[in-house]
Amino acid sequence: MKRISVLTLSVLSAAVMGLTGCGDNGSTGETKTAANNEVKQVVIYTNADEEAQQAMKNALDNNGFKGAYLMQSFGTSELGGKLAAEGKNTEADIVTIATYYLDSFQAKNHMFQDLTFKVDTINPVPSYYAPILGNTGALFVNTQVLKETGLPAPTAIADLAKPEYKGHISVPDIMGSSTSWLMTQAVLSAEGEEQGAKTIAQIEANAGNHLEKSGSAPLKKLRAGEVAVGFGLRHQAVADKAKGLPIDYVDPIEGNFQLMEAAAVVDKGDKTNPNAQKMVETIITKGRAELLKYYPVALYNGETVSDENKPAYPKLYKEPLTVELLQAHQKLVKGQAQ
Repeated sequence: MKRISVLTLSVLSAAVMGLTGCGDNGSTGETKTAANNEVKQVVIYTNADEEAQQAMKNALDNNGFKGAYLMQSFGTSELGGKLAAEGKNTEADIVTIATYYLDSFQAKNHMFQDLTFKVDTINPVPSYYAPILGNTGALFVNTQVLKETGLPAPTAIADLAKPEYKGHISVPDIMGSSTSWLMTQAVLSAEGEEQGAKTIAQIEANAGNHLEKSGSAPLKKLRAGEVAVGFGLRHQAVADKAKGLPIDYVDPIEGNFQLMEAAAVVDKGDKTNPNAQKMVETIITKGRAELLKYYPVALYNGETVSDENKPAYPKLYKEPLTVELLQAHQKLVKGQAQ
């Protein structure tokens, strides 16, 4: 999961945080209806990683939409600010972004159409988006460094606040990475807001110079042997272990919390591109198999992942995830809550 940076949005009246996206443009061209009338290409705005973008393009190109869309990539803060400012007047016909952004935009601007196809997810989702991928958090350890330092492997995120871990851990900063929000949700859920915020603050203090703006940076520090323990996206550590690296993963007893990215159709009334709904359905029905290879989190009924990719303590936060909730947690953790 990519970096997030501060962005002041008058529409949201607060600093909006989001993931940093990868730049890449998709296909161009036009498609036609059965009546042989020209239909404008569908414009897709996305914050997705390159792997996710390619999976979506493959689904569209291989199922009748090659040349019928333009996929434009943005960093999430950039995309979030753009959509918050433009609302339904945006050029985009389809948006893929973290669901907490979609929920905030829908609450403020009612800017997305209900989807016209069944979204058969494991957990209920709103009628206006379809999840494209999920990410789950976990603790990581470098088994060699643990042995060298004599440190025990943690069983809980809260363990990282203990004095013996000072200087030996790397975690993402909630002001720079939404991966950190997975860690924060887990601790706040287990300990309550007041004590949980203190625990996170102590973990950050123990991380010191290894408090990272990027969600992938802690795992890189573990690979290099610079630290013994970290927190990040679970499937990345699973993949490292499978490659034979001295990396292992620990499902924290506070829970493996989850963030999703989803696709939504911008409601432009009679001007809504008639292919937009069809493309979102195609991405889900034809693209999820490839997306699961890169992001092995089961989101839809009938999907399966390997045993090692099944978290021991899957949980969802007690409140709906929104930009406003992220902001509140940022202030809470950093001691800025009013």
